[in-house]
Amino acid sequence: MRLGVLDIGSNTVHLVVVDVVRGAHPNPDLDERVTLRLMQYLTDDGAINDVGIAALLEAVDGAVRVAREQRVDEVLTMVTSAVREATNGEAVLALIRARLDGDLQVLSGEEEAALTFLAARRWLGWAAGRLLVLDIGGGSLEVALGVDEVPDLALSLPLGAGRLTRTHLRHDPPLPDELKHLRAVVRAELKPLVARVRAEPRPDHVVATSKTFRSLARLAGMSVAGVGPHQRWQMSTSLLSDWVPRLARIPAEQRMELPGITPERTYQIVAGAVVAEEVLRGLRVEIVEICPWALREGALLRRLDQV
Repeated sequence: MRLGVLDIGSNTVHLVVVDVVRGAHPNPDLDERVTLRLMQYLTDDGAINDVGIAALLEAVDGAVRVAREQRVDEVLTMVTSAVREATNGEAVLALIRARLDGDLQVLSGEEEAALTFLAARRWLGWAAGRLLVLDIGGGSLEVALGVDEVPDLALSLPLGAGRLTRTHLRHDPPLPDELKHLRAVVRAELKPLVARVRAEPRPDHVVATSKTFRSLARLAGMSVAGVGPHQRWQMSTSLLSDWVPRLARIPAEQRMELPGITPERTYQIVAGAVVAEEVLRGLRVEIVEICPWALREGALLRRLDQV
């Protein structure tokens, strides 16, 4: 069976194709993405404008065309916060559905958190014990905690790096007052989540996934020894805190010269770094481990379990 996962997210339209073999490592045979940064196309009332819709549909058409060329038997298509929460989201979803060969799943924030947790659990294994998994996307922050493959706690907040950049960081580089206000907003929004997570048993490992955390770890973290060919990364909250004010003083175009900062993340990495720092400090995390698997792998693994 040839299986595809199409993730229509806040930053990218991302297609992964895998040849399914029971018991085998799900290595992608194809991995293609188109960077959109949908948050930049939102109007004042929260709708995706016509330019954004056209760019989104073009990317979806391209992904569908590639899936057909690759003779994919089934495509799992997921939509996350940017389209889900747009005021014209239902109309946009109808346009996307009309272009697909299969079904479209609109994931809630809690479902995103649970699938990402599954991916981290499978990557790290049962020996990792109780996991706390953090994921900063373009539109939202997901947090999940548990000891099994289904988390005991799965939470989502509208603290995505793209969303906060659009609403709070109007200048490039951001003004000191903008950064101060953003930090206060993030801290206030996190307060109930922090209280809930800290009321649970303490995790054995704190794990972060997805591109924002991976970029920050390559900038402010360290490579550590591990089993296999993949580079393993950890990041301390103290080193991240040292980097946040420095990042905020550098224009977006120049941030791409820093290790780990890619063109599609450079405009929103400051907001992502503030969220990362505040959630780690709020949860009293000193060291976070970076997991290369996230939402797409979680969706793939869940489907493989059903095959």
